[in-house]
Amino acid sequence: MTLTFADAKTLSHAELEEGATLAPAFDANGLVTAVTMEAGSNELLMLAHMNAEALALTLETGFAHYWSRSRGKIWKKGESSGELQRVVELRVDCDQDAIVLLVEQTGRGAACHTGRKSCFYRRVVTKDGAATLEDTGLPKLFDPKDVY
Repeated sequence: MTLTFADAKTLSHAELEEGATLAPAFDANGLVTAVTMEAGSNELLMLAHMNAEALALTLETGFAHYWSRSRGKIWKKGESSGELQRVVELRVDCDQDAIVLLVEQTGRGAACHTGRKSCFYRRVVTKDGAATLEDTGLPKLFDPKDVY
């Protein structure tokens, strides 16, 4: 990892929100939220987290890397499945505590480990005082049992 980032705590409010210094405001666990959208369509693909190393690798390689909280390690998106995410643009929000990646989803076009294009394939429905999940009908582009 060769890229380093300024410490958000050392910047003034104006520098953090209006300046040109990249200073991700990592949380107490060293993570920043990363929202991933498909470039062109702006379809929401997934939400994940990045630590400084994952962000640096993403910027250095041009392919999305995340921090896997469940595995406790860096995760290059699509390394196992072939569903790589080529970064087209990376943005930060006003106080630099969230990142948006605009990506070209490669492979079969599935960002989700379930084989679907998006991880957001269910909607919440409330009926008779109960909240349940309903499938939106987003098709599987691959069978996870064949890939993982």
